[in-house]
Amino acid sequence: MQSTMQDVPLLISRILTHGSTIHGKSQVTTWTGEGEPHRRSYAEIGARSAQLAHALREDLGVDGDERVATLMWNNAEHVEAYFAIPCMGAVLHTLNLRLPAEQLVWIVNHAADRVIIVNGSLLPLLAPLLPHLTTVEHVVVSGPGDRSVLEGVGPQVHEYEELIAAKPTTYEWPELDERQAAAMCYTSGTTGDPKGVVYSHRSIYLHSMQVNMAESMGLTDADTTLVVVPQFHVNAWGLPHATFMTGLNMLMPDRFLQPAPLAEMIERERPTHAAAVPTIWQGLLAEVTANPRDISCMKQVTIGGAACPPALMEAYDKLGVRLCHAWGMTETSPLGTMANPPAGLTVEEEWPYRITQGRFPAGVEARLVGPAGDILPWDGESAGELEVRGNWIAGAYYGGAAGEPMRPADKFSEDGWLKTGDVGVISPDGFLTLTDRAKDVIKSGGEWISSVDLENQLMAHPDIAEAAVVAVPDEKWGERPLATVVLRDGSTVGYEDLRAFLAERVAKWQVPERWTVIPAVPKTSVGKFDKKVLRKQYAAGELDVTQL
Repeated sequence: MQSTMQDVPLLISRILTHGSTIHGKSQVTTWTGEGEPHRRSYAEIGARSAQLAHALREDLGVDGDERVATLMWNNAEHVEAYFAIPCMGAVLHTLNLRLPAEQLVWIVNHAADRVIIVNGSLLPLLAPLLPHLTTVEHVVVSGPGDRSVLEGVGPQVHEYEELIAAKPTTYEWPELDERQAAAMCYTSGTTGDPKGVVYSHRSIYLHSMQVNMAESMGLTDADTTLVVVPQFHVNAWGLPHATFMTGLNMLMPDRFLQPAPLAEMIERERPTHAAAVPTIWQGLLAEVTANPRDISCMKQVTIGGAACPPALMEAYDKLGVRLCHAWGMTETSPLGTMANPPAGLTVEEEWPYRITQGRFPAGVEARLVGPAGDILPWDGESAGELEVRGNWIAGAYYGGAAGEPMRPADKFSEDGWLKTGDVGVISPDGFLTLTDRAKDVIKSGGEWISSVDLENQLMAHPDIAEAAVVAVPDEKWGERPLATVVLRDGSTVGYEDLRAFLAERVAKWQVPERWTVIPAVPKTSVGKFDKKVLRKQYAAGELDVTQL
């Protein structure tokens, strides 16, 4: 028996049309660093997206599913590209501006990008790469910046505003296959070459609906979200698309990502929601502690990309700001879980749920796999590698312009589940608690030690600003933890004091014998602790380690 329902494709163009008409008065506000922020309505974004699509097709010859890359900060023009490129049938490719030059070159060539739209302030980053980008024919520059660095580099250079100025403000968006590629991001390449993840119109549409669900972010047109998470980082966690579904206003920080300007824009623009990795919120906390500002307008902050130390949550609770843990990855679009506690609990009863990674939504199936390949129970105790599948979960990696999709055995199970590389437990009611990355867990004397747990406990100490724990070789136990700590200014705390502090909070056999103070924990391009750097520094004898 067939249904009697209409079969209307789930397309990003429908999100754009809805947002720019039904919610046409909602705004994208871009911080400028001086004077008034720049404000553009959703109706204007819709019109300018149409103009950009005309320019890309008619002037630059972008056709079919050709890739158009962006090397941009979070701003209104980047939002326009987010919609224009996939809505016209091309593929949006966001470039991570914090990646090493050689990785950016590899990624652009692998994706076969034809056009790069770039903010003027990033031209010094792009210009040296252009001679090595074999497929790029056009560079479109938006905003202030020294254009002279592009002289004689090869691709044609265009001014964004001049390119779109005379174009029609409407576009007959094609009726695409909803399973067609819409956007792509590359993983950060911590091991081997970066891997391309290609999102479909369907997956982005469904993911946007989940972002807006009450059990996820649950935001409406009465809210404003401060989108700190970069638009090159898993599509800014889906917020630019989700906002056009609900009319949620966006506050975009552009290049002003330091704690002081973030504090100023929060106090002036009064966003009710924000999204970023923990390091951003640690920096902001230090700023508002030293220079008090009222940031209590942010009733909810979505925090992900790395585990959030419970002490950070407690500090923000005291400021009237609630941090909500989320878990995801490039391959999951990224929303995998959100830590909204069940209803009807007291503040004390909510806490054990808040410090988990969160509960799985209906669109994400999960299972835990033990070392022997057995499926483990959801009992809150059995730890295994997390595997997921669902409507917005990757089933393969992009194989290159002429290649088939790649499904490496270390990333995908034989029956098609994504191997996340995260180790954890799941409670009977579906709350995920990650204990470590599979590559970071410390295997000591046949037992596992969670580096994340040790880090969280250390960062609860008042003299510790940051802490990262890595496994190092040990003749007796195979591996033991090395604690690398960043002390707060003026601190004179000793290693024995820190050991005693930890011994009250974890099993004594887990307490590290090896300690070192470092100026800052190395970070990846998306703000996660880069533990491979610490392991290399230890192996090379570059760390001043004290063994107790």
